[in-house]
Amino acid sequence: MSLNPQDHTALELAMFDYDKGDPKRIQHFVKVRALARTIGLAEGLDEETFHTLEAAVIVHDSGIHESERIYHDTSGKHQEELGPGVARPLLEAAGYDPAEIDRVCWLVAHHHSYANIHDMDLQVLVEADFLVNIYEDAMDRPEARRRMAESAAAKVFKTKTGLAMLRDQFLS
Repeated sequence: MSLNPQDHTALELAMFDYDKGDPKRIQHFVKVRALARTIGLAEGLDEETFHTLEAAVIVHDSGIHESERIYHDTSGKHQEELGPGVARPLLEAAGYDPAEIDRVCWLVAHHHSYANIHDMDLQVLVEADFLVNIYEDAMDRPEARRRMAESAAAKVFKTKTGLAMLRDQFLS
């Protein structure tokens, strides 16, 4: 597996194409990727785990459009169910290794399951997604953001870096 950061360009462009006409979804994965990158680097993820994490972040919400089409909602459960089926061909077309594709699809299938997270790549993905979702879901409601952040700090966040980012944005 080549771990050159340029490897993700084809996948990112494929995801832009998949989400074309939906700037909210594109902006979301770009922001989650930036935060996951910072958390992952600060927490010292090894190179292979970091590479897989970045690929997973790009496609983490790939099931949203299918969820809207099939279930008429964007629930996390439905995203986890449908996301791997959308992500896999994007990853294959971008030339990812089969073992890495399997891991990325597993991460996509679990990124809304918050109990008993034991893997650092999933933890970082979940925390970065939460940081963006808290803001996007309550953009004009600072008190709601504070309540969501307090709950997430108590129940979900585990990394030192993620907790600091959560506090700095929503709890200071």
